Amino acid sequence: MAGFFQAAEIAEAAVNIEQEGQVFYTNAAHAAKNPDVKDFFLFFAKEEARHEQFFQEFKERLGKVELPAWSTTEEYGLYLQALIDSHSIFSPDLQKRLAEAASENEAIRLAMGFEKDTILFFMEMKELVPDSEKKFVSQCIDEERSHLRKLAKMLT
Repeated sequence: MAGFFQAAEIAEAAVNIEQEGQVFYTNAAHAAKNPDVKDFFLFFAKEEARHEQFFQEFKERLGKVELPAWSTTEEYGLYLQALIDSHSIFSPDLQKRLAEAASENEAIRLAMGFEKDTILFFMEMKELVPDSEKKFVSQCIDEERSHLRKLAKMLT
């Protein structure tokens, strides 16, 4: 697990999350019957594309990660891998669940789960990046929180 602790690899996981988010929101937009909901999901797909670009640039700036004082490399590596593996966006049946969603509210709730998992991952990422990059990760966390609030408001 020691090899996982390159900040660029953690940023790569964030890039993958954002890429999968784009796919999810694009598929949700195509499935939406309500034009407002369709536009809403397309907006989120664009947001995920913008975040992907941020994390690509971020990845290029980063160096090695310092582990938290309370953790060992193996322990923290297992924790971070569990966060990634359990992220709803990587669920093998997420796209199927989206396609089978009985309502747009159900699709919105799936999106809310994705956003919550992303916030948690970014909060942990913030603990690992150099101080000079923490502000950037905080900004991303704030944007994901905003996405979650917007999704919650869309529930009818």
